[in-house]
Amino acid sequence: MGKEGVWALRGVSFEVEAGEMIAIIGPSGSGKSTLMHILGCLDVPTAGRYILAGRDTTGLSDKELARLRNKEIGFVFQTFHLLPRYTALENVALPLVYAGVGRRERLRRAQQVLEAVGLGDRLHHRPNELSGGQRQRVAIARALVNRPSLLLADEPTGNLDSATSDEILRLFLELNAQGHTVVIVTHEPDVAARTRRQLILRDGLIAEDRRAAHLPVT
Repeated sequence: MGKEGVWALRGVSFEVEAGEMIAIIGPSGSGKSTLMHILGCLDVPTAGRYILAGRDTTGLSDKELARLRNKEIGFVFQTFHLLPRYTALENVALPLVYAGVGRRERLRRAQQVLEAVGLGDRLHHRPNELSGGQRQRVAIARALVNRPSLLLADEPTGNLDSATSDEILRLFLELNAQGHTVVIVTHEPDVAARTRRQLILRDGLIAEDRRAAHLPVT
């Protein structure tokens, strides 16, 4: 702002172990979105380092970051981002096109993950033929299809009613129990409370790194 630097994040340092499920929580302006963009290799920090799956992302070109995103990160967004003219199967298979996977293998893997998230009977339905919860399950399947090392979810229950939100959170817990590393960015304390670890951001700083001894009954 003028000559004054405004730091979205300041001295944020933490590690996420393989197989963890954590929530990043904080009010608007706390730095959640900036941190999510860095974790997702959508932005690069002006200082410091981000190491993803053992690889230092410092200095990578846009093309190299895009390849890393496609290989290592599965994104789940609040607004689903499904292509309306594509079926669930085609939407889920799309990341494999960019990975250079052949059509038969793409469809086989897409069907496999859709069945894993409970949508084996909705393969050929388009988004407008699915409920909000089903659309989010398609989005989760799409995030999983490339077998990423990190599942990054940005407000994944923000557009869902409470019952459907609970259903989607249970699915994330199941995926984590299967060994998937899950990071959920949220402003909802009830969502964060379902994870074993919460990073609370305030004014660009980690105000608290909270680890729960026990999770609430789901």
